[in-house]
Amino acid sequence: MPKSQLQCYGEAVYCFGEDYLNKCAKGKSSLERFASVVAWSISTTRPALFGQAPFNPILGETHHVSRGSLNVLLEQVSHHPPVSALHATDAKDNVELIWCHKPVPRFHGASVEAVIKGKRHLRLLKFGENYEMDSPNLLIKLLPTTGADWVGDVSIRCKDSGLEADLCYYKSHAFLGFGGSSKSIRGKIFHSKTLKTIYEIDGQWDRIVKLKDVHSGEVTILYDAKKAISGLKTPILQAPQNLWPTESATVWSEVSQAILNKEWGKASAAKQIIEEKQRKLQRERKSSGELWVPKHFTVTHTKENEWDCSPLEQSVPPAPIIVHP
Repeated sequence: MPKSQLQCYGEAVYCFGEDYLNKCAKGKSSLERFASVVAWSISTTRPALFGQAPFNPILGETHHVSRGSLNVLLEQVSHHPPVSALHATDAKDNVELIWCHKPVPRFHGASVEAVIKGKRHLRLLKFGENYEMDSPNLLIKLLPTTGADWVGDVSIRCKDSGLEADLCYYKSHAFLGFGGSSKSIRGKIFHSKTLKTIYEIDGQWDRIVKLKDVHSGEVTILYDAKKAISGLKTPILQAPQNLWPTESATVWSEVSQAILNKEWGKASAAKQIIEEKQRKLQRERKSSGELWVPKHFTVTHTKENEWDCSPLEQSVPPAPIIVHP
């Protein structure tokens, strides 16, 4: 795939049709806002392509894009293990996002599962609400049929409102692994203290997800993938003079262009040059005892190898790369 993993993470935030993030900040009640956050979380799940993988970001690689008043910045804060940090701010809607992603592979014989460690935080600053959530895992099937899908349990919590949601991404079982309803999602929204269910959630995350009020029985559409992730626009380089040398589009430009031109030998050679340069820099740091430090985040991790990333700046500045709303 002619793009970096950082770009893939970023696209989940700034590439969309209908603006579900904006809806989170406009909810009139804590329950309405929570349901909107659940819908937005589902909107960040994008179809995965079997057999195509993005580039592994180099250490210190960045991706900086703006869409309207939403400014998004990512940095690769570790290469071994791979850890990506994201910070996004929207001054107009008083929204802040902070992510820390660390994919860990698990091998299951006929499949490989990329377990996404780390938390996502969405903050609605106007209401003083912080939402903490997980990410589904990417399951790559090798036998009996090939494919890639998002699976696993996702929890969304807001201690400030006392609300939680449990979601399950799954593929229904079918005979010998063939058929079945893929891209399914089921869950509930409930009170943290009483565990009393308010809404039931059911549908397919690449189509329609419905919300059912357990008290009245009323069913509404929570999320419409066709509206959310169709008609996506390509980011445009608006200010080349402000582009950082660490920007994904700069780091991988030669490799990406060669792939688009189907010049596989040239792409492989260009990729090898980038990777060898990184190995050389790593040897030089090890020789001199230099400790590499991220430019945009502080990073901490425990003995259990759990990572946490915090942005150094309060807000993300406008980017040289933009996406037109």
